[in-house]
Amino acid sequence: MTRPTRTQPPRSWTVTPARYDNPDVQQLLLQLHATQLEMYGYADDPTDTPAEDYTPPQGLFLLAREATARPTGCGGWRNLDASTAEVKRMYVHPDTRGQSLGRELLLRLETDARLRGYTHMQLETGVANVAALALYRQSGYLPITPYRPGRNPQINRALRKAL
Repeated sequence: MTRPTRTQPPRSWTVTPARYDNPDVQQLLLQLHATQLEMYGYADDPTDTPAEDYTPPQGLFLLAREATARPTGCGGWRNLDASTAEVKRMYVHPDTRGQSLGRELLLRLETDARLRGYTHMQLETGVANVAALALYRQSGYLPITPYRPGRNPQINRALRKAL
């Protein structure tokens, strides 16, 4: 029997595909939006993104639930171009942070995009999101030139990884 260690926390969630417009997903996205507003004073409106962007085969959205069925994390990828998938809306509830759920979500998104023929993934995150930056760098993402017009380079960081 495998016992949890500091690097292998007890797994207390399930991760499944979900529609971007699922009410539980929307609940987490509202929490993400509030967090970004608090950190940066602004945030992209998650309702501006069509649910179809995260519908296979051009995308995927994942929802994590605790054993109690409470939504606890989410993330998705969508088509950016013929070879690049973009990671979006990664969020882990504060109660679940530090248990590698973000890493699991990211790995599943990368695997799905790779299986669908994408060769790269890229994303944006803010400089104040230290945990996210650490996760992405530990997962092999490297800094790139910002790819979204109008982003403040003092606040936003763009990263890319070969799959």
